[in-house]
Amino acid sequence: MTHLIASRMGSADHEAAEVADHLVKANLAGHDSHGVGMLPSYVRNFHNGLLIPNQTPETVVDFGALLVIDAKRGYGQQMTANAVERAIERAQQLGACVLGFRNASHIGRIGTYAEKAARKGCAFMAFVNVADHHDIQAPYASAEARLGTNPFCVAVPGEDGPAIMLDMATTTIAAGKARVAYNKGVTVAEGCLIDADGNPTNDPTGLIRDHVGALKSFGLHKGSGLAIMCEIMASAIAGGQGAFVPPKGGTLNSMLAVVIDVSKIGDNAKIAADVEAVKAHVKSAKPAPGFDEILTPGEPERRTTAKRMQTGIEVDDNTWRDIRAAADSLGIDEAEFDRAVGANHG
Repeated sequence: MTHLIASRMGSADHEAAEVADHLVKANLAGHDSHGVGMLPSYVRNFHNGLLIPNQTPETVVDFGALLVIDAKRGYGQQMTANAVERAIERAQQLGACVLGFRNASHIGRIGTYAEKAARKGCAFMAFVNVADHHDIQAPYASAEARLGTNPFCVAVPGEDGPAIMLDMATTTIAAGKARVAYNKGVTVAEGCLIDADGNPTNDPTGLIRDHVGALKSFGLHKGSGLAIMCEIMASAIAGGQGAFVPPKGGTLNSMLAVVIDVSKIGDNAKIAADVEAVKAHVKSAKPAPGFDEILTPGEPERRTTAKRMQTGIEVDDNTWRDIRAAADSLGIDEAEFDRAVGANHG
């Protein structure tokens, strides 16, 4: 179904496959906020000329260990995967690569690209901003939004793929999680949202339906500070569109990433062993009251993936209705849609 919708938007087969694989894997990892529920917004952006399938990226700077690439509103998953692969190749040649990546339509779950780098023996760190739509994050002490969710991500390789990976929005929850809650008709946790007057609320209706209120930064001034730095690194430094530019109503991501081939620093086995030693030391702590164990970054995603590979991915009725309506807007009739769902379950 995901492949069919991307294909009907005009994507070549390899691009449609990249998009479908990325979205389904986000659902499998438990990040439904970045999974197939994004399809309606992709289709809307496509109809509005704000997402361009089969785009050719522009290499703005190619200077040894520095690459700057402009995606020019290309399909985020395909554009980002290609850019990160180039950065990985450059890091393997030179030891490290700094990647400035600009102006891609929504690039999805950042952890997917971190995992890609880690599987190739590279550490990965990225500052990401979100632009081209209304502000959604309220900085610390603010009663209104001024930023996107502005993710930060870092991963290090182990003996077999990523040993540990942190992928987080700088808001208390991702905007997509508020969307999922709204579609399910449930509230979000306390402390995540403010309403149009700047007062605390746990009802996502205003944020999602009416575009008022804001998500709060995590960790008070610390999360807010990181969010601001993600904005600066991805827009002012990497050259992407900033949140301060009047939006057209799409979603643009830019990213400043650092990719390091850890084999150029030291012995792979020693580095992997030291990473595992850190994890073991952290996990050896006595759990706090109300907790059974201590988890390290990436463990919840791995466990959820294993579970959902067995049980499947659930999509709420409202999200499914929106996906079906998006497919209909592309001329995909009900029979064709149902055949695609039955053929590949995603």
